[in-house]
Amino acid sequence: MQIRAAIVKNPGAPFLIESVELDEPRSEEMLVKITASGICHTDELARIQALPVPLPAVLGHEGCGIVEKLGADVEEFKVNDKVTFSFASCGKCVSCLSGNPTTCDLFPAINFGGVQPDGTSRLSQDGKTLATMFGQSSFAQYVVVNKRCAVKVPETVPLEITGPLGCGIQTGAGAVWNRLRPKPGSSIAVFGCGSVGLSSIMAAKVSGCGMIIGVDRTPSRLETALELGATHIINTTNTPDAVAEIRKLTGLGADHSIDTTGNEHCTKMSLQCTKAGSATVVVGGGGNLTINVELDLMSVSKSLIGVVEGDSNPKVFIPEIMNHYINGRFPFDKLITYYDFDAINKAMADSLSGKAIKAVLKMNT
Repeated sequence: MQIRAAIVKNPGAPFLIESVELDEPRSEEMLVKITASGICHTDELARIQALPVPLPAVLGHEGCGIVEKLGADVEEFKVNDKVTFSFASCGKCVSCLSGNPTTCDLFPAINFGGVQPDGTSRLSQDGKTLATMFGQSSFAQYVVVNKRCAVKVPETVPLEITGPLGCGIQTGAGAVWNRLRPKPGSSIAVFGCGSVGLSSIMAAKVSGCGMIIGVDRTPSRLETALELGATHIINTTNTPDAVAEIRKLTGLGADHSIDTTGNEHCTKMSLQCTKAGSATVVVGGGGNLTINVELDLMSVSKSLIGVVEGDSNPKVFIPEIMNHYINGRFPFDKLITYYDFDAINKAMADSLSGKAIKAVLKMNT
């Protein structure tokens, strides 16, 4: 079928909304009409080729919509179900079978390699294959997704808010709930108050952390951090030594820290601001990091941990987040600014500038 989709044809080029061909779903797949799709920094990294998604490609990996057609082997869903999507996984390797799809053997290939789990794409233009992303490519009117990517959305949750659960929000919340698992009353520092960092802050509040420190350089984001659960904020623009300030607030240092920025300086600060025996989680994609292994890591028995997609199993974890939302404990909808699909380039620009915390495209089909 012919659909409209946003294509990136060359590194760093703007999105072009054009007509493309979408193949029929195969046995384990579904055709879904997209309602909305979040914009994530990972999409920008793919657009500029900091992540090697093959081009030309249809990006987008925080989609949600309504099921229109089922493959022969899809039993969990039915036509007209409301669904949101997350990352792709093979479902067959040891990690997947153990309930740990974030470490799927095929994760790089089927999320960033431009293909579905069977090694092919469902998208083409003028007879030439287009690469997909995260098994969904949600910057489009319709998508074909594998049943493993999809999660049902209950009637009590507005469908259009759920796309960001599939990446940014589950990444931030999962870093807290699935990996750090802070004890009530403990302290945590979160570097970067974008959608991922603010999700970490909301999760830390639900966990009962006694001191939640948001670190950023944008005043509006720091104000939002306070609204969503931060007990303290640090503006790095006017606080020259954030590490010293965190140690002053906490005494010996924070019990936990998270770096959502991927910035080398922030990653080092997040490691150095914690007390001995603590763990620092890094969820932001970045480059090289130089640390003193003796002083920053080994002699103080610290852990520096990389976490992908919040260490989550989306089939289990996304419903948990939605339950917290339903009960008023996790108001992630406050992060969202909506844009029409045709304004995708403005939405991306506003995301990069910090004007929008979580830009979400409405397809308006």
